[in-house]
Amino acid sequence: MLPTDANRRVPLAGETSASQQTHLYNWRASLSSRWLHPLLCLMWFIIGISLRLANLTAKPPWTDEFSTLVFSLGNSFLEVPLDQAIAPDILLQPLQPQPTANIQDVWAHLSHETNHPPLYFFLAHWWMQLFPTQGGLVSLWGARSLAALFGAVSIPAIYTLGWLSFRSRLVGHLAAAMMAVSPYGIFLAQEARHYTLAILWVIASLACLVITTRHIQNRIQLPVWLAISWVVINALGIATHYFFALTLCAEALVLIVLAWQYHTQFKQEKTGNWFKKFSPSFSPWGRIYAVAIGTFVAGAVWLPIFLHNSYGSKLTDWIQQPRVGFAWLSPIFQAFAAWITMIYLLPVEAPQLAIVIGSGLVMLMFLIWAAPILVRGLKFQLRHSENRLMTQVLAGVVVGAIALFFIFTYFLGIDLTRGARYNFVYFPAVMVLLGASLAVCWHSPKKLIAERDKNKLGAQPSLKRTSKEIGQWKEVRKSKIEPWNFRRITGKKAVMLIWLMGFFSAVTVICNLGYQKYYRPDLFAQLIQQTSQVPVLIATTQITHVHIGEMMGVAREFKMQSSRFPNILFLLAHQDQDPNASTIALEKNLKKLPRPFDLWLVNFRAPVAEEVKKCVAHTQSLPVVNGYEYKIYHCGKN
Repeated sequence: MLPTDANRRVPLAGETSASQQTHLYNWRASLSSRWLHPLLCLMWFIIGISLRLANLTAKPPWTDEFSTLVFSLGNSFLEVPLDQAIAPDILLQPLQPQPTANIQDVWAHLSHETNHPPLYFFLAHWWMQLFPTQGGLVSLWGARSLAALFGAVSIPAIYTLGWLSFRSRLVGHLAAAMMAVSPYGIFLAQEARHYTLAILWVIASLACLVITTRHIQNRIQLPVWLAISWVVINALGIATHYFFALTLCAEALVLIVLAWQYHTQFKQEKTGNWFKKFSPSFSPWGRIYAVAIGTFVAGAVWLPIFLHNSYGSKLTDWIQQPRVGFAWLSPIFQAFAAWITMIYLLPVEAPQLAIVIGSGLVMLMFLIWAAPILVRGLKFQLRHSENRLMTQVLAGVVVGAIALFFIFTYFLGIDLTRGARYNFVYFPAVMVLLGASLAVCWHSPKKLIAERDKNKLGAQPSLKRTSKEIGQWKEVRKSKIEPWNFRRITGKKAVMLIWLMGFFSAVTVICNLGYQKYYRPDLFAQLIQQTSQVPVLIATTQITHVHIGEMMGVAREFKMQSSRFPNILFLLAHQDQDPNASTIALEKNLKKLPRPFDLWLVNFRAPVAEEVKKCVAHTQSLPVVNGYEYKIYHCGKN
């Protein structure tokens, strides 16, 4: 019976009517929804920055980081004396902040002694002034914290890119969650280098590409603000790292494919309003071409500086080594290893062999289980009418960048796969695609379709589903339960397991059990202290500031230790075209030094001097130290 005015109950004092309760519930739900996503982003940010700042100075700096420290201070490696035995304090002078140094000094030394653009070094110059020195030397924590901060900022940035690409907050959150714990991302963020800043520019440039793609799809003119912003972002990216140009080339390849599709559709259009629809005023391509021209000009200004730098070719010799036999396959395995470590990495570099083998087996099993889930998620997004184009665009950027890597490697003789850090050029696109794939695993298929309908402007959720959409649901259901030992792990649990694997991988990198430094001066300094009981001369051949950085690492370890080794000298024997120049320099210094002393030839790429043969070679077996190939000679009294 319907209520009448006579029998309708009047709410008592303090009670609320049904309509008021509904309104209150909706208000609370709206408030909860309003704060949910910012709080989740904040949580990913806190997790990410905590991981990036953990054990930040536990690992010693290596040669590339010494380049950042010295040049950001406005100092020069050319001030280090060559061909003569010097004390550690003299070798470490370029690491001492100078009150009078400014960014003009930063650029002056940077442009003449290395092959990097200056933007990050300028920022690091100002940033490092905020931190006190450590034993008179620049603060390593201060230098690395800047890269860690940029790495943490990339977490909300990747959330934004995920949302822009797929109109899905779930995709954004999953991409941000995986970015927060990515072992590759933490590896880059814990080095005093410019890669995390470059990643931010890659994210921003990809965001412009995504927005531009929507304008192409809708045949809408590109806004002027977007065109200008894209050019500025690209200019800043090139001013941070020259390899940012690889990102731009990958984006250009994607735009070329879109242009081909656009003009193909242009020819097939036969409607009555053909001219209005495809007239230049409605085409976004004019301003896209303007962006391309502006970006080219922004990059071309650095070309004369790069070519004028005489150090450039010497600093990149390590990625231009000839390959023989199975070495032709090594770039494939190097690239595959870098791809895997974007998601997970267990302690494969632990000192215990059993842990290494166990970690490798677990990683293999995890790959066999997770790969079908991620592949099916991407297949679903490619079949999803609303997400197909954006999935193709981001996948095109990844595939295009990888293709460029292999073209440089196999056709130009420049093995870019040897430096895992160079994969920053497409790393953000991988993270967004990963978030999109995990979103399929997280949501039920019906919710995915409903979310698509909800995000359609002005569209109402459809109750009837096509046979194609039903096929999509079945495809996703196949990925919800996998064989092997994980058959009971369903969608949300699978996503959580993948994220936990990433978290443990992050801890692996923090503890230096994965993505170890190429150089271990801390272990080498300990070895010298344990082996030599007399004064020591460490001699190395010097070609670029990389070799100075190798010795700086050892000298810094002695300086940072409470028990210093009192009698230690360094000899940087300069070598240009003639290897015998280093041999002659070593010969002269050995004749001058008082005996007894121990001679440590470290990474010494020159003929052995005659004076060395008067010393006794150390025959006892000693451990291998990363980055330091050495021979010991005991030079006693004559």
